[in-house]
Formats: sequence, structure tokens, C-alpha cells
Amino acid sequence: MEENAFYVALSLLVNLDASLYQIVVLSLQVSLVAVLIAALLGFPLGAAVALWQFPGRGGVIVALNALMGLPPVVAGLGVYLLLSRAGPLGELGLLFTPGAMVIAQVILVLPILAALSRQKVEELLVEYREQFVSLGMSKARMMPTLLWDARFALLTVLLAGFGRASAEVGAVMMVGGNIDGVTRVMTTAIVLETSKGALPLALGLGIVLLTLVMVINATAYILSETAKRRMG
Repeated sequence: MEENAFYVALSLLVNLDASLYQIVVLSLQVSLVAVLIAALLGFPLGAAVALWQFPGRGGVIVALNALMGLPPVVAGLGVYLLLSRAGPLGELGLLFTPGAMVIAQVILVLPILAALSRQKVEELLVEYREQFVSLGMSKARMMPTLLWDARFALLTVLLAGFGRASAEVGAVMMVGGNIDGVTRVMTTAIVLETSKGALPLALGLGIVLLTLVMVINATAYILSETAKRRMG
């Protein structure tokens, strides 16, 4: 039975099954938007923490590092309470929409991008501090320079964040509701279809998700090696 399900799954992929590819496209859209927002917020935040000294900086660093391992269901619960009808943002009507899923993924990905970018910017700051001082550059001017110099490393970090977002299931199921054609993404669909015994679609989505993870890791490795070669 499992062997037949595998062949049917391959048939779904080869024949471009509409329901399967609808789920894949929605998954990519949600994760890409979430990672983009997290990058726009997280990279400047990480660089700012690396550059400026302020009271409580150590606590911020510890918090960012700790939140890298934030349990998805906790993030999902927080977003659910925030967006539910009784919550402070309930009037926006975002619960059980792709927007809610994006918010949940941003919360999960942002600490990863901020914490890892802070580490990289701090390393570069040690290397370039004398040059910056001799040029009389302010910290505000240092930030874009350091982020640009760290671009290959940050792309790797970005891919790690995308991997975290695309493989997430708990939070997006809680705030998205796994509604067919609206908020059903690869991970939630795999859970649902497996529980129903509908293995072909679950296997097909699993193959796509596994391929996506492999592509992300291969790209991250190539970028890492490219960065090493450029740095000598």
C-alpha cells in the first residue's frame, strides 16, 4: 500500500496536481514574506546591538539567543491571543488568515536573524574598528557598511531563517486553522492527510518539502564557501 502511495505521489508531482501545487505556492508565499519582514527588522536590530553600548545590552543579547529556540506552539499561542476576538488586535480580523501565519513565522525567525547577524557584525567590527576610527565614521554610518560586508554570511543566515519558517507546523496550524484553499500549507497538510490515511498527497508534499530543505542547505553551503574564498 505504501509503495502504491509513493507512485501516486510521484504522479501528483509529475502531473502538476492543482491542489498540491496550490499548497506549495501558499507555503512559499507565506514563508518568503515572513522572512523578508524578519530580515528588514532583524538585521538592523542585530547590527544595532553589536554597535551600540546601552544599559541592558547583555539582557537583550541573552533574550535574542534564547528566543532562537522559542517553541513554535508558544509563539502560536501568543499570536492567537493577540489576534483572537477578545485580543487587542481582534478587530483586524487576521486570525485564521495567511497574515496571521506570517506574523507567527516572523516571531520565530526574527530572533534567529537578529542574533546571528549581531555575532557576525561584532566580528567584523573588531576587524575594521581602527579603519572606522581613522575615517571618523559614526556608528550609524558603520551599520550599512558592516551589513554589506557581511552579505554572504547574512544570506546564509537568511536561508536558515527560511528553513525554520518553511518547516514550521505548530504555530501556523494554531493561527491559520489549516483551512483548505486558504491557510493550508505543506507542513499542516502533511499532518492532516497522514491522519486521514491519505498518504499520496502527504508523500508528495513531503518530497517537495525535503527537496526544498536540501536546496536551502546546498545554497547555504555554496554561499559559505564563496564567502570564505572571497575573504582569502
